[in-house]
Amino acid sequence: MMSLSERIAGERRRLRQVRECLTAATHQGSQGNGAWVPFYIAIGDYFEAAMGRLHEQDMRMDTLLRAKVDLNDPEVRKALVELDERLAGNQQHLTALLSARDGLRAGQPSALSGFEQAGRAYADYIVANMGHHPGSTNLAQAHFRPEDWQYMATVSEADQLREEQLFAAVFADAPSDLQLPDAASGRKP
Repeated sequence: MMSLSERIAGERRRLRQVRECLTAATHQGSQGNGAWVPFYIAIGDYFEAAMGRLHEQDMRMDTLLRAKVDLNDPEVRKALVELDERLAGNQQHLTALLSARDGLRAGQPSALSGFEQAGRAYADYIVANMGHHPGSTNLAQAHFRPEDWQYMATVSEADQLREEQLFAAVFADAPSDLQLPDAASGRKP
């Protein structure tokens, strides 16, 4: 059985690979090729599940931090405001991506370009704003006990399996003309 840190590392690695795949795809562009539609839908489905779970984990972190830190400290308040802003921005971009995915499912004429625009913006947002940030990360490292980390990362076996299946579907549906960097190829290192 994998340890918590190994499981989280695997999830983060897969998320990074799908994000890198989305970046490469949206920069290359489908040129209106309908063969890209199932691939983009698979990416949307993956992000819906993976980022939904990560958002839940981040919300748990926010709640735990607020219960453990000195909310009168200006640096603490600043870190928590930044965390809230990053999470809100992530949700806005995720909503736009999922709306564009739903447009693909509905066969809307501008769906491919709409998904590529939303996907490019979301991938850029993830790179610039998500992941470890000193303010909230340092607070968590200073105040969380092992059981807090365990609680934050809680995920059911069904959710874990679904994330892995959705990850595989992204690469199974990749169009033959998509040029991916090796890091985003979906192959295990």
